Amino acid sequence: MISYTTIGCTNFEQSKKFFDATLGALNYAMLHDYSEHGTVAYGDPNQAEQANATKLWIMKTPFNGESASAGNGAMVGLVAHTRAQVDAFHAAALANGGRCDGPPGLRENYGPNMYLAYVRDPMGNKFSAICTAAI
Repeated sequence: MISYTTIGCTNFEQSKKFFDATLGALNYAMLHDYSEHGTVAYGDPNQAEQANATKLWIMKTPFNGESASAGNGAMVGLVAHTRAQVDAFHAAALANGGRCDGPPGLRENYGPNMYLAYVRDPMGNKFSAICTAAI
């Protein structure tokens, strides 16, 4: 359903470091690097050539030219294939300028195998990594 999501940032290099680490923990990679313009995109490298591959774009200057800010009430949920990836995502977030918004663990009130963690990036945007595998 979703083609892409765009997240603004005020410190492009810090955000790039954060997303390289946290998305790398989920086996996602930078697919487009327009750093000279303050924009990069991440996604699944195995689907990079597909026209409908979902991407997460990080940009220094939003299209309207105004300052970037965190979206109140917005959250991006990222697919993790293992619980270990959720743990690694959370650890990478904390080690790279992010903060915990919910530690890794089962959230059985969402379903019997919902293992996830919530983090905020350096800008305050909220992300989760979600594994639904029965492990």
